[in-house]
Amino acid sequence: MTPDDVQRWLDRYVEAWQTYDPGRIGDLFSADAEYAFHPWDVPLRGREAIVRSWLEPSGPASQRDEPGTWTASYRPWAVEAQRAVVVGSTTYWSDAAHSRAERTYENVWLVEFDADGRCRAFVEHYMKRPQRA
Repeated sequence: MTPDDVQRWLDRYVEAWQTYDPGRIGDLFSADAEYAFHPWDVPLRGREAIVRSWLEPSGPASQRDEPGTWTASYRPWAVEAQRAVVVGSTTYWSDAAHSRAERTYENVWLVEFDADGRCRAFVEHYMKRPQRA
């Protein structure tokens, strides 16, 4: 994987999140992928479980992030062979017009890809940015 390959995958990740399209989500991950929302979590295992977790996060689909109420920017920080460290931020807004930023998270992801460029291991690390007065 090159940094450009990883950036293309990240762009597709954001597009999949924006659309909640099961095909787009599934295409990001290998059939046997593992996905951990926190480094201490037991990871989800398998593409189907990952897609389901995106479509029905901790319950009904109504808990999904509403379209237009968040923005995200991620980039590869380091890439070596099939592994990447990704950095970026995600901001959640009060509404789709982005009237007020409610919270921002700084992200570090550890991502491993298979030979086809699909993610086979994903571990998310994030911290909420303190709000300024």
